[in-house]
Amino acid sequence: MKIAVCVKQVPDTWAEKKLKADTSTLDRESADGVLNELDEYAVEQALQLVEANGGEVVIVTMGPERAAETLRKAISMGADAGIHVLDNNLAGSDAIATSAVLAKALEGRDFDLIIFGSESTDARMSVIPAMVAERLGLAQVTFAQKVSVDGTTLTAERVTDYGFDTLSATLPAVVSVVEKINEPRYPSFKGIMAAKKKPVETLTATDLGLDPSVVGAGAAWSAVADFAARPPKPAGVVVEDEGSGGTSIADYLTTSKFI
Repeated sequence: MKIAVCVKQVPDTWAEKKLKADTSTLDRESADGVLNELDEYAVEQALQLVEANGGEVVIVTMGPERAAETLRKAISMGADAGIHVLDNNLAGSDAIATSAVLAKALEGRDFDLIIFGSESTDARMSVIPAMVAERLGLAQVTFAQKVSVDGTTLTAERVTDYGFDTLSATLPAVVSVVEKINEPRYPSFKGIMAAKKKPVETLTATDLGLDPSVVGAGAAWSAVADFAARPPKPAGVVVEDEGSGGTSIADYLTTSKFI
């Protein structure tokens, strides 16, 4: 079984995020770049499937030069190789362009399964897996909390508002997984050292046969028209209790229309 896992480098969850004044896009340089937390579950699921059925896992990412760190981290979990789509023309690409790039990087490589995390923590859109599946003409099973493969049949439990649906599809297919599906392993020291030597293919938009004019910020179908910094948090009200603290608090809550 040959599995691709698509991952993304995102700003650290704990970092304060801000938009660039000149482009109105997320300032990714102002925070440490880390492997998208939800993609770790996708990598773990791929590794478990290969351990059970045999095969290989290839990590795929699209991003700037420093995204190579994220790619290597995912590989250090136990994957076999990586594909890095690296091109300055891709900066500012929206979901539509990103899905086109990933689909081009994946097609023709005979992957039996393509796995994504359910969403990225910087955008929270959850649309890329479905878009890639549509572009590749493959079955899609999104928001899976359990995945198994028997021959060429994929079976998955898809999370719903009322519980889950059990779905099946014929491979090749695209799957996105939720955080309930497993517990991602930590890269071992041996895995970290081995990841430095595993092959990583670097591609540009031109290598993929994509016209640079259809990707990047200039080709985005949506853009931020305007934004403003969040106003500072107002100072709180201090009530000194000199025997009437309860009344003072009640008066404040009434004035603020909390009660």
